[in-house]
Amino acid sequence: MTALRGRTLLVVTVAAVVLVALGLALRPTDRPAPVAVGSTGVASPTPAPTDGPSVIVPGRPGESAVARPAAEVRDTASPSYNSLDVWFVRMMIPHHEQALEMAELAEGRAASPQIRAVADRIRGTQRPEIGMMRGWLSARGLPAEVPGHDHGTMRGMQSPEAIRRLADARGADFDRLFVQLMTAHHQGAVTMATDLLKVGVDQQLDEFANSVATEQSVEIDRMRELVRPPA
Repeated sequence: MTALRGRTLLVVTVAAVVLVALGLALRPTDRPAPVAVGSTGVASPTPAPTDGPSVIVPGRPGESAVARPAAEVRDTASPSYNSLDVWFVRMMIPHHEQALEMAELAEGRAASPQIRAVADRIRGTQRPEIGMMRGWLSARGLPAEVPGHDHGTMRGMQSPEAIRRLADARGADFDRLFVQLMTAHHQGAVTMATDLLKVGVDQQLDEFANSVATEQSVEIDRMRELVRPPA
């Protein structure tokens, strides 16, 4: 009887030790940390904090925006203009200025009222366009001048000698020479504008180059009609 009580006491003692050990193993401090559950119901680890400023990056369609370190986010915006846009504007300003110089000579020299009307249209169109181009450069803090560049090498530009011959001409001779020189001048401008449409990125200049190419092509046809001999 005494031996039975001894074995029972031993069993109870061992059971108590086991229970205490299990209790220690299941303490709340030793349980795994909870995980975050997203809106889709899929568990995802809680993001680790990052050093430095962060920015919100839009997600792909159907995904939420996320915060990313600013250093990892690059500016992918397209440039508003490029060096070829700038070069076009800087070249087209003196090109327009020479057209105005020739158009001013028509007053008092041209025999045809239609030639004088063409000259008036050139002055009325290209003078404001020069102002627009200078304003485009100024708004971007860019100078209009290109030191050391020979503008006489541009397409359609007339030599000082050709301008002197035009200034010396009168009547029908002036009309024919004006159409000859201005046609070549306009063709140069159309080529410059068409070239820009292939390589430029500025939206305003794209529209302007389209306008130059279209309107000056039409004006070339008008001038040729004025000096074409009757059939």
